[in-house]
Amino acid sequence: MISYLRQYPAARRALSAASVVLALAAVGMLAYPLYSNLHDWWLQRRLARQINSTELVDRYRGNSLRDGDALTNIKIPRLGLETTVVQGISSSALRAGAGHYPSTSLPCEGGNVAIAGHRTTYGKPFADVDRLAEGDEIVLETPVGSCIYKVNRAPFVTGPRDWSVLGNIATQPGTLTLTTCHPKGSARERLIVQAVLTSPPVNRV
Repeated sequence: MISYLRQYPAARRALSAASVVLALAAVGMLAYPLYSNLHDWWLQRRLARQINSTELVDRYRGNSLRDGDALTNIKIPRLGLETTVVQGISSSALRAGAGHYPSTSLPCEGGNVAIAGHRTTYGKPFADVDRLAEGDEIVLETPVGSCIYKVNRAPFVTGPRDWSVLGNIATQPGTLTLTTCHPKGSARERLIVQAVLTSPPVNRV
């Protein structure tokens, strides 16, 4: 191999170029999660300011939130998780880490509130939701109030196109569904966490 490379300089240059490309690709793969998490940190700071603004409260009450607007803070004590969820599940919206399916109910209202979140990038807010167990609390704090849900079954796996989990659950007055990719780093399946509303909404004055 060495003698071949000595005999053919063009092959030597091609090998060197390929090595550079592979090295750059490796650096990119390592740097992307860092970039996405830094982006999420910056965006979360902006959303934390937005969610308490008078303008957002008015849009929330008027049901006129835009894609990417702050919708609710989600807190899961068992996981030490606290992050701001935005309206929408577009690629740009989910750069915040977690987004609300617009076709589902608003937080703390009747029906099914569904939220999608990343497990490995953009702050990876749902990285450990597989650790949740029956009885664990999930708190949602919106611009106009707050409420508490409790996990009512162990997390389960479903297909990536199983949209039935986003539908209303007739036997429950209010439910919360969290969806994320499964296994970590793959979109082959979806991991689902479901919880039921256990406290009446507490409205802000």
